[in-house]
Amino acid sequence: MTDLRAEFLLRPDVVFLNHGSFGACPRPVFAEYQRLQRELEAEPVDFLHTGRTLPGRLAAARAELAAFLGARRDDLVFVPNATWGGNVVARSLRLQPGDEVLTTDHEYGAMERAWTFACERAGASLVRARLPMPLVDPGQAVEAVWRAVTPRTRVLMLSHITSPTALVLPVAELVRRAAERGILSFIDGAHAPGQIPLGLDELGADFYTGNCHKWLLSPKGAGFLHVRRDRQDLVEPLAVSWGWRVDQPGPSRFVDEHDWTGTRDPSACLAVPAALAFRRGHDWDQVSAWCRELTVAARELLVAALGTEAPCPPRPWLAQMASVPLPAVDAARLGTALRERHRIEVPITMLNGRPWLRVSLQAYNSLRDIELLVMALRAEL
Repeated sequence: MTDLRAEFLLRPDVVFLNHGSFGACPRPVFAEYQRLQRELEAEPVDFLHTGRTLPGRLAAARAELAAFLGARRDDLVFVPNATWGGNVVARSLRLQPGDEVLTTDHEYGAMERAWTFACERAGASLVRARLPMPLVDPGQAVEAVWRAVTPRTRVLMLSHITSPTALVLPVAELVRRAAERGILSFIDGAHAPGQIPLGLDELGADFYTGNCHKWLLSPKGAGFLHVRRDRQDLVEPLAVSWGWRVDQPGPSRFVDEHDWTGTRDPSACLAVPAALAFRRGHDWDQVSAWCRELTVAARELLVAALGTEAPCPPRPWLAQMASVPLPAVDAARLGTALRERHRIEVPITMLNGRPWLRVSLQAYNSLRDIELLVMALRAEL
C-alpha cells in the first residue's frame, strides 16, 4: 500500500496509535475546512444567515453523507459528536418510573453517563448486561444481552463498536429482536462510520448516532444523528432556537429544529464531502483492508509480549481497532510513561477492574509502530 503518512498533519516524533479517540484529518480535508472558515469570516452574515445559502449547503453535505451511510438525506442531521446525538435521544424520550434501559458493560463512559442522567431524572434504571469473555460466536453476545430483557425494558442502548474493547457487536440481530418486542433501539456508532460498512435504513435502528471526525476523516466537530422517519416526532433539540416552529418550514421538523440551534461554525460539517472525496481518491476500501490486517498482526504481537489472552478471534469481531488485557498494572502511570518516555500515544482504560490497552490503526501506521509499542511495554512492565 502507498505510504499515506505524509497526507496527515501528525507530529513525526510521536507514535500515534490512537486514531479512535479523536481521529486525524488529512491535509487536503483540513485545507478545505480552513477555506470554509475563512469564507465565513469574510462575510459572516452571508455565510450563516438561514435565509440565504446555509440551509442548502448543509442539505447538500447531508445528502453526500446519507448516501455513504445508506440513508435518506432528511432522516439525519449534523450534530457536533456522537455524545451530543446520544443526549438528544436520551433527554427526549419520556421514560417512566420503573422503566429500564438495557445496555452492556462495554459502553463508552460519556454515553453511559448521558443515559444514567436520563434514567435517574425519570426514576428509571440503566441495566448493564455483562458480555462473556472471551467471545467466540456472535450468538454469545446476542444471548447475553437478550437474557437481560424484562417486561420493563423500554430502550436497548448499544455500541456498534465498543470503545474499551473494540468489539464489533452483532447489533443487527439485537435491533431486530427489539423491534419485535416493541423496544426502542439506540445505537452508538461513534466508531463505525468509515471503519465498517453501514446501511442505516437496512439496519432499521430507531436512533443511530455517529462521528465523522474519527474514521471518516472529517475535521473535529462533525457528527450525525439518524432517526427513523416514524420516530422523528419523539426527538427534540437540546437547544430551542429559530428552527423550532419555523415560519417557513423546510423538508421536516426534525431537520429544521436541529440544523439551526444558534450561532456556531458549521465548517466541519460542510467539509464532510471533502473527507468522503479524499477516501474515494485513495481507494479507501483497500486502505481499510490493509489496516485490518495490520490490526490482527498488532494484536498477535501484543498478546505474545504481554502473556495475556485475546478476548475474541479476529473475525467477525475486529475492524481497525483491537484491545488486549494487561497484567495488573497502574494504568495511569503506564499511560504517562508510554507518552512521556517513549512518545507513544495509546489509550489504557479500565474494564471490570482490569486494565486494557487499545490500538486503533489508520493509513499512517506501520508494523514498526507496533514493534516500538511492544519494546516500550517490555521496558515498563
